[in-house]
Amino acid sequence: QVLSLPIVVIVHGNQDNNAKATVLWDNAFSEIDRVPFVVAERVPWEKMCDTLNLKFMAEVQTTKGLLKEHYFFLAQKIFNDHSASPEDFQSRSVSWAQFNKEILPGRGFTFWQWFDGVLDLTKRCLKSYWSDRLIIGFISKQYVCKLLSTEPDGTFLLRFSDSEIGGVTIAHVIRGKDGSSQVENIQPFSAKDLSIRSLGDRIRDLGQLRNLYPNTPKDQAFGSHYNSEWVGAE
Repeated sequence: QVLSLPIVVIVHGNQDNNAKATVLWDNAFSEIDRVPFVVAERVPWEKMCDTLNLKFMAEVQTTKGLLKEHYFFLAQKIFNDHSASPEDFQSRSVSWAQFNKEILPGRGFTFWQWFDGVLDLTKRCLKSYWSDRLIIGFISKQYVCKLLSTEPDGTFLLRFSDSEIGGVTIAHVIRGKDGSSQVENIQPFSAKDLSIRSLGDRIRDLGQLRNLYPNTPKDQAFGSHYNSEWVGAE
């Protein structure tokens, strides 16, 4: 016999996501001298935050980890609680069921399935944008509306889609003739979409986008991510 890192045997690729969740939970939260296969059913939310951050940085291969405001959004999502403060979440524990068994309200997937989709998308298509802090990413649709509602026409930011696994969307301000503002969300881009045309070039194409929140001109923020051949063709 030999001791090893956790392994999970699967019979089909559609089990891969759940297998990764099992390995991650076992690696992060089992005791060194445990009885074989015994893992905590609940873990402190702060330990979960550390684990998600390490996993994100390792998968994406970036030095820019998750921020406090990202953890707050993730806590609201996994606990389905939008009334608690960041401090309230610090004393809570999260269960395996909340992590990868219970379906998120109004969705067809678990918290981990959603988070793993974000990981895959960022790793494949958004690493440089994330590392340049051009993507807020982990932020709710409601909070985006609050942030952008008082901003000038054309102000935008990027967030990970709530409704789709592995999607990034652009929220932007449209101001009407009467001066009232409206925040619109562009249909999320998947990894397939971004492999056809990069996020930078898509942002460049969209004339209604002017300034990255709070006030950076989009060409200044994303200019280094534009396709050089396309820029030179104009």
